[in-house]
Amino acid sequence: MKEYKHFINGKYVASESGKTFENRCPVDNSLLGNIHEAGEAEVDAAVQAAKAALKGPWGKFTQAERTVLLNKVADRINERFDEFLHAECLDTGKPHSMASHIDIPRGAANFKAFAETLANHPTESFRLDTPDGKGAVNVGQRTPKGVIAVISPWNLPLLLMTWKVGPAMACGNTVVVKPSEETPATTTLLGDVMNECGVPPGVFNVVHGFGGNSAGQFLSSHPLVDAITFTGETSTGETIMKAASFGLRNISMECGGKNPGIVFADCDLEKAIEGTMRSAFDNCGQVCLGTERVYVERSIFDIFVKRMKEGVAQLKLGRPEDIEANFGPLVSLKHREKVHSYYQLAVKEGATVEIGGGIPDMGEDLNDGAWIEPTIWTGLADDARVIREEIFGPCCHIRPFDTEEEVIALANDTNYGLAAAVWTENSARGIRVAEQIESGLVWINSWFLRDLRTAFGGAKQSGIGREGGVHGLEFYTELKNICIKL
Repeated sequence: MKEYKHFINGKYVASESGKTFENRCPVDNSLLGNIHEAGEAEVDAAVQAAKAALKGPWGKFTQAERTVLLNKVADRINERFDEFLHAECLDTGKPHSMASHIDIPRGAANFKAFAETLANHPTESFRLDTPDGKGAVNVGQRTPKGVIAVISPWNLPLLLMTWKVGPAMACGNTVVVKPSEETPATTTLLGDVMNECGVPPGVFNVVHGFGGNSAGQFLSSHPLVDAITFTGETSTGETIMKAASFGLRNISMECGGKNPGIVFADCDLEKAIEGTMRSAFDNCGQVCLGTERVYVERSIFDIFVKRMKEGVAQLKLGRPEDIEANFGPLVSLKHREKVHSYYQLAVKEGATVEIGGGIPDMGEDLNDGAWIEPTIWTGLADDARVIREEIFGPCCHIRPFDTEEEVIALANDTNYGLAAAVWTENSARGIRVAEQIESGLVWINSWFLRDLRTAFGGAKQSGIGREGGVHGLEFYTELKNICIKL
């Protein structure tokens, strides 16, 4: 039985109230341990520790010293790779084959990538003419924003948490992290790594709990928090925005999506099938960038649906440690209830269930877990709820289209605007379509191909702001102009 405590000012501490809640494995619903739930006292202690650390040794670190330290953190995560992998797979149920290639290595790489990028980015300077002819020089200076509240999701717990913590610390900030209540393990373990690497107490803090009237609310409304970065549902983002408005705290939000995939007849069919299979079903469909709406040019529609069904039929459900398994459970029974309700709704709305649509029989050992079938639909109307609302599960609807103009309109007919994928061997068409899609990211002939130096974020109800590479500087630092009269 594991006990997940808060990590505050360099130490693991229990909640004063003694309140805990269960952490269960989605594979078989077995009890992994108890998580301490933060009250206002724990959140305040974490924020106060973070505030104090800004004025302590951490505030005197140079950029070069921070870079060295964050590289040590990345190296230590990799040295303890198996521990992080085990913890992540117990929390999420995802196959080792996925977590060992994506979650853990990229989670570690975030510290190296952002430390190096930010260390080598110049700040602006301008020469100004003055009436006396002597002139002046304007020099930009970036300073840490302060205490950053990091509210991270459960689908890629380590990766998406370090995606925020890495650049925040690289810029000299301190952080208080509230991981999802579903996936506390790797964020908690990272505290131990911070201590091992010599990160000063108070720089990295972790509080556990829920959103409303719990750690999330207490953290987002704390007056000493200088900025909030959040990944999660749009409705939760709206609540955090309200809290951030008091004190005019800055926010960065990556929220929901209902992402389209567009497949033209001139595509490389093998690449399009492989890419769309990944974008719809990787991580059991629990990827913010995943594809839930697939539009296929009519002349290849039937063969595309047939090949996708064949691909889904070959997915192997199983325990994380099963080397043949490439498809795990949803994160929790609660989330399965939500996803399954959409499966049932799709049928009521008139969908043709091409494959899947239910809860699989996994046998006595696993039937208590959060398993669900990967599912493909066709035949839904464009105004169906299943087409309009984010499901965040292993499912997609495939619809035919006839013209480029039609499919662009269909792709943009959503309140969201996070990501899209376009499959075509006509490069001019690919660029032309990508430029007209209303989203923060568009892939042409690929999916989830990420360069950490590029801007990441969504349009419309998919978020506010951009992070990644130098774009993180705009959120994690304050830009000051120093004017020097010569």
